[in-house]
Amino acid sequence: MTQTPQSDRPQQGTLRDWRPEDPTFWQNGGQRIANRNLWISIPCLLLSFCVWMLFSAVAVNLNKVGFNFTTDQLFMLTALPSVSGAIMRVPYSFVIPIFGGRRWTAISTLFLVVPCLWLGFAVQNPATPYWVFVVISLLCGVAGGNFASSMANISFFFPKNKQGGALGLNGGLGNLGVSVMQLVAPMVIAFGMFGIFGGGGHLQDDGSTMWLENAAWVWVPFLVVATLFAWFGMNDLAANKASLSEQLPVLKRGHLWMLSILYLSAFGSFIGFSAGFAMLAKTQFPDVVIMHYAFFGPLLGALARPVGGALSDRFGGIRVTLVDFMLMAIFAVALFFTLPDHGRGGSFPAFYAVFMMLFLTAGLGSGSTFQMIAVVFRKITVDRVKADGGSDEQAQHAAVTDTAAALGFISAIGAIGGFFIPKAFGTSLELTGSPAGAMKVFVVFYVACVLITWLVYGRNLKTLATKQPR
Repeated sequence: MTQTPQSDRPQQGTLRDWRPEDPTFWQNGGQRIANRNLWISIPCLLLSFCVWMLFSAVAVNLNKVGFNFTTDQLFMLTALPSVSGAIMRVPYSFVIPIFGGRRWTAISTLFLVVPCLWLGFAVQNPATPYWVFVVISLLCGVAGGNFASSMANISFFFPKNKQGGALGLNGGLGNLGVSVMQLVAPMVIAFGMFGIFGGGGHLQDDGSTMWLENAAWVWVPFLVVATLFAWFGMNDLAANKASLSEQLPVLKRGHLWMLSILYLSAFGSFIGFSAGFAMLAKTQFPDVVIMHYAFFGPLLGALARPVGGALSDRFGGIRVTLVDFMLMAIFAVALFFTLPDHGRGGSFPAFYAVFMMLFLTAGLGSGSTFQMIAVVFRKITVDRVKADGGSDEQAQHAAVTDTAAALGFISAIGAIGGFFIPKAFGTSLELTGSPAGAMKVFVVFYVACVLITWLVYGRNLKTLATKQPR
């Protein structure tokens, strides 16, 4: 007789019996438990993206409140979180089967209070040395690691034919933190909110007052509340416990590195464009107040991510990813025709419209490649374990473990785009006075991803079972 899930009361914490691929189990409570964990995970991940991007809102204002950092120093402060975030995604890829999703989500969310509090105090003292901001910037980057553990955790809860949509929602709505930060921070620094904790604001040349500490402190109460929801509302899955030694062999899989390239192209473009778009637009169209429009690109890309996952569940991740990379290459080429030539010509409306399409396709591709990763690793792991004489139960356990580890590790590679893309724009502008050189590299990369998707995966649609039955 098929058992139903144990009671889904949040107080239980650890679930001993979890079989999402069993339709009866899923309908009789499993789906409700999975959705509860998903909808608590999403705000935790959104807040992580807010903290990860914190210096993109703070660094541009540091000199306005009494600091005297160079442009290169300020740029480094905005770039360092992407570096530490990418690095931290590697160990974060493997922690969920060791510590449990509930415990790790709560711990990793609460930790983010530390850089937020520290930064709030640091910006109030113009004598704070630069190295302190470097350390805080790196600590903010730890928030980027939460994406790897969050996506790995959610992948455990859903059956394979639902993973694209679930991972798309978790990642896509979590990515909204980029836009949320760019919208909220400029508003909250305009008035006093936390006067009881110190800081009387900084008087600007135009007579207004800036409370820069608010950009960091505003997230603290939300982080605390999200931590409590995670601790008391989420679940650990005992059936998916695995040691580090059981997960590390995934690094030997050739598909891991191939899919990492595809995800770097998709999510790396999203996070990289989010970091570099405003600066690039300002250099090409200095008369446009780009901050009035910059938030919309990351918003569009974040909302597109769950759509990419859902489309992949319906039509197959490989098909959706293949078409998406073709479109990214086309839009990247189109961007050349919108740029000014030595300060003359160019069209900002066309430039903005093409870039919005790049944000859209980068978001769609982030969702579709993640579904692809899950499908490919489930297939190759099950086949490998069964070929070695393993049982169906052993094959499914290994598939879940390998898939979660692969999702986390590949997300680490994708985060590098947050540093590489704005740096490529800056280098191209410095050497040639135009971003065209960087865009040529991106076009070649997108075309290469089209070829990889088709040659490695597209010709094996049936064997890789990319389209899952609903």
